[in-house]
Amino acid sequence: MFDGKFRAPIDKAVKPLGHALRRTGLTPDHLTVIGLLVGVGAAFAIGAGHLRLGLLLVILAALPDLLDGALAKASDVASQRGAFFDSTVDRMTDMVLFGGVAWYLASEHSAHMSILPFAVMGLSSLISYQRAKAESLGLEAKGGLMERAERVALLCIGLLWEPLLVPVLWIMLVLTAVTAVQRFVKVWRQAQVAPATLARIEMRRSRRQTRRVARVQRRRTRVPRRRNR
Repeated sequence: MFDGKFRAPIDKAVKPLGHALRRTGLTPDHLTVIGLLVGVGAAFAIGAGHLRLGLLLVILAALPDLLDGALAKASDVASQRGAFFDSTVDRMTDMVLFGGVAWYLASEHSAHMSILPFAVMGLSSLISYQRAKAESLGLEAKGGLMERAERVALLCIGLLWEPLLVPVLWIMLVLTAVTAVQRFVKVWRQAQVAPATLARIEMRRSRRQTRRVARVQRRRTRVPRRRNR
C-alpha cells in the first residue's frame, strides 16, 4: 500500500538528501549495512525490555533504508546487484527485529506468546516470495494492506505503548495474511492471460540466451597473451 500511494512523493522529497550524501563519499551499500547494524541493536534493546530505546533504533534503522535508493540514483550507481543486496538485508533486519520482539514476549509474557512475532515473520516471508516468484514469471505482485513499511510503522506503535504491542502483532498477522491472499489472487488473475504471460517469459529466456551466447563468443575471440621469455 505504501509503495503504491506514497513512494513517489517520498522519493521526490529525499532526492536532495541523496545528492548531499553523495558528497560524503558514502555508497548505498554503506547505508544498507548501517541500517542492518542499527536494526540488530534495536533487536537487542527490545529483547532486553528497553522498548523506547528499541523504538528509537528502529526509526534510525529505517532512515538508511529510505535514503540508500536516493543515494544510488544521485550517484548513478543503481544496479540489480544493489537492489538484491538491499532486499536481502531488509529481510535479515526484519528477522532480527521480530526475533527481539519474540525474546521480549517470552521473557515478559509467556513462551507461547513468542510464537506470534514468528508467525508474522513467516507470513511476511510468504508475501515476499510471492512477489519474487511472480516477477520471475514476468508478472506483478506489488501492493497489499501490509507491506514492509506498514509492518515497521505498526511495530513502532507497539513499542511506544507496550500494552498495545500484542494487539498490534495480532493486527499485523491478520493484515499480512490478507495481503498474502490479495497477492495470490492478483497473480492468479494475471496468469490467466496465457499468451501475454508466455510472451514475457519467452522474451526473458531469449534475452538470457542472447547474453550467454555473447559471453561464449567473447571468450572464444580473446587473444591469448604472450608470455615473456
